Amino acid sequence: MEWKIGDITIPNQLVVAPMAGVTNTAFRVICKQFGAGLVVCEMISDRGIIYGNKKTLSMMQVDPNEHPMSIQIFGGTKETLVEAAKFVDQNTEADIIDINMGCPVNKVVNTDAGARWLLDPNKVYEMVSYVTDAVKKPVTVKMRTGWDDKHIYAVENALAAQRAGAAALAMHGRTRKQMYTGHADWDILKEVASQLHIPFMGNGDVRTPQDAKRMLDEVGADAVMIGRAVLGNPWELQKVAAYLNDGTLIDEPTPAEKIKIAKEHLHGLVELKGENIGPREFRGQAAYYLKGVPHSARTKVALNAAETEQEMIDIFDRFIEKLDFRMSRVAK
Repeated sequence: MEWKIGDITIPNQLVVAPMAGVTNTAFRVICKQFGAGLVVCEMISDRGIIYGNKKTLSMMQVDPNEHPMSIQIFGGTKETLVEAAKFVDQNTEADIIDINMGCPVNKVVNTDAGARWLLDPNKVYEMVSYVTDAVKKPVTVKMRTGWDDKHIYAVENALAAQRAGAAALAMHGRTRKQMYTGHADWDILKEVASQLHIPFMGNGDVRTPQDAKRMLDEVGADAVMIGRAVLGNPWELQKVAAYLNDGTLIDEPTPAEKIKIAKEHLHGLVELKGENIGPREFRGQAAYYLKGVPHSARTKVALNAAETEQEMIDIFDRFIEKLDFRMSRVAK
C-alpha cells in the first residue's frame, strides 16, 4: 500500500531502519531488490558534514536504484544540525532528511545528541523546527519511547516533532536505558500512533511477517520499520511483503541463495569502500548470512581471517561444494 512522506511517495509499508556500519549503499540496494519501500542510511554526524570529513561525505553517496531513500543526521546543537541538514538538502540525492533522536550509545548521547533529546520535548520541538524551516526536503524524526522507565515522554516528544513540521515519525519501542535488550513496548507505540496525524513508523521486535502485520493492525502504525531482522537476511522483507499482501508464507532461502546474495553484498562493499576496507567490513555481515546454515562454523572462521574479495568468494564456493556433496550423500 502506497503512502507519503511530504511529497515523496513510498511504494509500500516496509522501511529498513538505519543501522550504524550496516545500512550503506551496498546493503540498501539489496534491501530495495527484496522489496523495501524506504531505506535509511546509517546515521551521519552533523560535524563530520560541516567539516567536510572525507569519510563522512562518502557515506552520503546515493545509488540510482535505491530511491526513495533517506539520509539520517545527528548532532547536539541547532546551529550544526541545521547546517548539516542544509548540506544534505542541497548537495545530495536523498529524498528525505531524518533526524536521529534515538541513538542510545554513550559517544552520541554525551555530545547532547541522539537519545539525549528524549528528556525534553521543548528541545525536540526547537531542533526539529529549526531544521524544517531551513530545508525543502521532507524531514522525519526517529526516536525511542523515552530515556528510562521513569522518563517516558513518548507522546509529548512525538507531538512536539509533529508541531515542529516533521513529515513523519518513527519510534523504537524501547527506552535509551534498555538499549536493545528486553522487549519493545508496543502499548506505548499504539498510544503514539493514535495521537499523531502524520505517518507513523513502528519499530522494535519485528522479527516475522506476523509481527509486521500486528504492528500495522494492532499498533496502528502506517508502516513497519525493520532493523536487526534483515541483517544478512533481506529475504525477511520479501516474506513480510508477501504476507501483508495476501497472507502467503514464503519458504526460507536455500544456503546457495544466501551465499549468492552474500557475494553480491561483498562485491557492493568492495566497490563502495575499496579492496582493503570492503572485505574487512563484510566480515561482520558474513556470520549473519550463514546463520542457521548447517556445517558453517569453520567457514565463518575462515571468512573472518580472509583479506580479499577473491579469498572470500573462494571460501564461499568451497563451502557450497562441500554442502552439496553432503546433501547428495544424504539423498542416496
